[in-house]
Amino acid sequence: MPAWLKVRAPGGEGYLRVKGLLRRAGLHTVCEEAACPNIGECFEAGTATFLILGDVCTRACRYCAITSGRPDPVDAEEPRRVAEAVALLGLRHAVVTSVTRDDLADGGAGVFASTIREVHRLSPPTAVEVLIPDLRGDWQALAAIAEAGPDILNHNVETVPRLYRSVRPQAVYLRSLDLLRQAKTLRPGMSTKSGIMLGLGEEPAEVREVMSDLRGAGCDILTLGQYLRPSPRHLPVTRFYPPEEFARLAEEGRALGFRHVESGPLVRSSYRAAQQSGGSGREG
Repeated sequence: MPAWLKVRAPGGEGYLRVKGLLRRAGLHTVCEEAACPNIGECFEAGTATFLILGDVCTRACRYCAITSGRPDPVDAEEPRRVAEAVALLGLRHAVVTSVTRDDLADGGAGVFASTIREVHRLSPPTAVEVLIPDLRGDWQALAAIAEAGPDILNHNVETVPRLYRSVRPQAVYLRSLDLLRQAKTLRPGMSTKSGIMLGLGEEPAEVREVMSDLRGAGCDILTLGQYLRPSPRHLPVTRFYPPEEFARLAEEGRALGFRHVESGPLVRSSYRAAQQSGGSGREG
């Protein structure tokens, strides 16, 4: 593992406080379920990215550490518990994501909408960012999320089109681009965001093409980070990108017109999310 990917093991006072609060509330985080390398930094700072709709995904993407299988029924009280946790943590920017729930008619859109409204109700100053699945192209479900009033709607394309079959076979690249376009149509004032993982076998020209496609879909914010293999059963890392290459890609992204580009080996979708959005205060 290159030196620039080494992080301190978690375990400080702030980390334990956040972990305890989440356990008492019966909540999941993508920080834990997806084995994020930034968990120590974020929890220690009093932040977390909430994972709703359970911790079991109906898809089996070959890069992701989240468990796949048959999920539990939807928990109707989960939106309220997330909002209470946001208020207790004093977050000014909360990020809410989910597993993919292809078993649900609306893909979980109703729970996303309820969570956004509950956060707005219990913590009015908090900006809400949602990182959503593709909803199988159901734009009525997308409209339900947009109408709830998120400040940022994020949907990651993850990799280049050529690699979709091997990396995320149940997803469709053009459908993901369409989702971002539709989000802008449904709520023009809402910021949209997407992210790409590097190190799965993509070519530089392919990465630049995806960046251009995202701008063409009206995407405002871009994240670029290094893919890290969660376990031997997941796809191997084909290349570790050095920090200076991430810096060059950030420059290219800004030249394309992205309002903000967060690019670095340890960058993930919600890493320092408030700074990505141009907001201030604490992020979650």
